[in-house]
Amino acid sequence: MADDSGLSGAPLGIAVAVISSFINGSTFALQKKGILRSRDKGCSYLTDVVWCSGTLSMIVGQIGNFLAYNLAPAVIVTPLGALGVLFGAVLASWILEEHLNILGKLGCVICCCGSVVLIIHAPKAAAASRELLEERLSDPVVLTYILLVLVLLVVLIAWVAPAHGATNIMVYVAICSLLGSFTVPSSKGLGLLAPAVFGKGPSDGGALALFLGLLAALAVSVLIQFVFINKALECFSSNIFEAVYYVTFTSTVILASALLFREWTELTLTDSLAMLCGLTTVCVGVILLRISQEAAIVWKGKEARPKTD
Repeated sequence: MADDSGLSGAPLGIAVAVISSFINGSTFALQKKGILRSRDKGCSYLTDVVWCSGTLSMIVGQIGNFLAYNLAPAVIVTPLGALGVLFGAVLASWILEEHLNILGKLGCVICCCGSVVLIIHAPKAAAASRELLEERLSDPVVLTYILLVLVLLVVLIAWVAPAHGATNIMVYVAICSLLGSFTVPSSKGLGLLAPAVFGKGPSDGGALALFLGLLAALAVSVLIQFVFINKALECFSSNIFEAVYYVTFTSTVILASALLFREWTELTLTDSLAMLCGLTTVCVGVILLRISQEAAIVWKGKEARPKTD
């Protein structure tokens, strides 16, 4: 019966996911346009109307994603995010004139295809509960993973980003994607704890403390993501950043969720091989995007060079 009730809302969930994907796809292009407009005016992009509309699109799109995940299975909803990447590339070529060459277009499509394969064959969500969440948060493997991610973030933010962030797109992508290890699992954890915190039963101090901890982790990670996404848009093409970010964010979220909720126990040999193929495909797509970006930089340099007789 539970499965039937979940599937009954699937068409609506898919419709919401498609709309959210297009809204999310417009986010980076609009924010980039606002950054460029404010740079020409000599003012902060925080006051630019176009940038604010892009930020509003991000908020609306994320709310739509949350609703979609509660109406339809994640294995159906998540691959639809690739539509946003493709729409973002089209929108960026229109309002930003960021025209991808043939390698860039091919890399964008390959990244999306590889990500869809990864998502489809990722470990299926196991039955999660508050008890499982509390148990897993005390597991040494999970704690080690959290500590490793935090150390990587500190190194990237404190040392790598100031030195190489403006020249290497993977620095900002890595920061934003690693933060996804906290945002998505925290959102899922908040949903599991909400009945105990806001229910009509007796108050539970332990559940409230964990709820506030996850809420703080979610708020901090989202805020830092927001800052570094805009730093990336100040320096790099929005469509290339969006494609690479979608790939790496999806991969880190799959890994974090699999560890935290023991979803890896549901992984079969066939799914493992398919995920390896999907990851290889994604890597090829990212390499093509990087080559496309380097070629565009060289071409702009040649155009800017003064001609001599």
